[in-house]
Amino acid sequence: MDRDQAGPSRPKRACVGKFPNEREIQLLLDSDEEDNLFDFDDSGSECSVGILCDENSSESEDEVEVPNSFDDVSNCVTRPPQIVWQDNPNLQQFPFTKQKQLLVPIPGEGNPYDFFRFLLDDTFLNLLVNETNKYAEYEFLRLAANPRSRISLWKPVTPEEMLTFIGLTIHTGTIQLNRINDYWKKHHLFNLTCFSNYMGRDRYLLIMRNLHFSDNSVDSNDSDRLFKIRPLIDYFNNKMNNVYYPGKELSLDESMVLWRGRLLFRQFIQNKRHKYGIKLYMLTEPNGIIIKFAVYTGASDDLGGKGHAANVVLHLMDEKLNTGHSIFMDNFYNSYDLAQKLLEKNTYCTGTLRANRLNTPKDVVTAKLKVGETVSKYSNNVMIGKWKDKREVTYISSEFENDMVPTTNRKGRETLKPLPIKQYNKFMSVALTTPIGVMKVQKLKVEKKG
Repeated sequence: MDRDQAGPSRPKRACVGKFPNEREIQLLLDSDEEDNLFDFDDSGSECSVGILCDENSSESEDEVEVPNSFDDVSNCVTRPPQIVWQDNPNLQQFPFTKQKQLLVPIPGEGNPYDFFRFLLDDTFLNLLVNETNKYAEYEFLRLAANPRSRISLWKPVTPEEMLTFIGLTIHTGTIQLNRINDYWKKHHLFNLTCFSNYMGRDRYLLIMRNLHFSDNSVDSNDSDRLFKIRPLIDYFNNKMNNVYYPGKELSLDESMVLWRGRLLFRQFIQNKRHKYGIKLYMLTEPNGIIIKFAVYTGASDDLGGKGHAANVVLHLMDEKLNTGHSIFMDNFYNSYDLAQKLLEKNTYCTGTLRANRLNTPKDVVTAKLKVGETVSKYSNNVMIGKWKDKREVTYISSEFENDMVPTTNRKGRETLKPLPIKQYNKFMSVALTTPIGVMKVQKLKVEKKG
């Protein structure tokens, strides 16, 4: 095979900077177009000269330089501007233009049930009732020929009955038993009359079987793997966006919903309590209130593929940009490029950073530190630093400078810690700030003292 001929094992590729051959020089001399510097047909050679310069380009002369000779061809390629890192802080400051508040009046008398019905309103409740009855009717027509089938006992569910079903389902999370049937046992060890007094076991299981959120008769979108629960996800996200605005500090992290069954997008995360399950990306307040969430369904969904982590952040923060929020994230999401995108939307970001991320300064990555030492670099309103405690921690912030501030460790001793790390620990420790988390910590302390 001819060396210059393209084939399966030798795909043609454009080489910039190769000295032109005699044929190409002759074409240059014969050309009458002064602006068309290198306009060659590359069909006969594997590599041909190409100038990545457009006569209509808006690039400045500093970024694109037309070569004066063939030796300067390699200098004509447009490259992104180099990031210059420096030691002096140059962070941008902008105010938080919103305030933490309810966007609607307090419902009813302000008791827990009023807030529950405020979030689960009649519109969604009727949707749930209608879709459940519609699916149950389909199953009845399909299986009612068998008199032993439980669906033959179906009666249309009402909104009041659906509320009772939802309440009992929530209560099963408070009183945890091995099986659903155990909640209706008559044995004195299991006799929970709060279930049997409000709904029979067979009726509860029948509603559970036919529970639906979307219309099965409508052709589903093959690209949406969450078609069955998409109305529920959209309802919650829109409801929270319309009734409540959070404070300045927000945290973003992933969570796992336990599931060991067969599912195409089931995930495995080693360091989670529930290692197998459905992965959720959640935007929350430091006290644990969920503002918005998204379900990860694999690399083929709208948030998957290249730039997945940045896509998740921008999607969850879509309604909260340009208001001065501070978002705290771990090293799965953070990068220099994402920090720049958020700054363009007047949004801070702070958190840990993977050292191998693109555009991380080499001086910070390769620095050898002793315990308690820190190093940092600044560029374009972004700070990237590294601090050594028991191990080295790389971090990024567009809000806080790399100042060492006093803090109290777990043993009650006062130590110095970088301000971005202190703020990150403060606003990302959701599990320790919720009431359940505080109870667990107090229980551990009592057990240690005992």
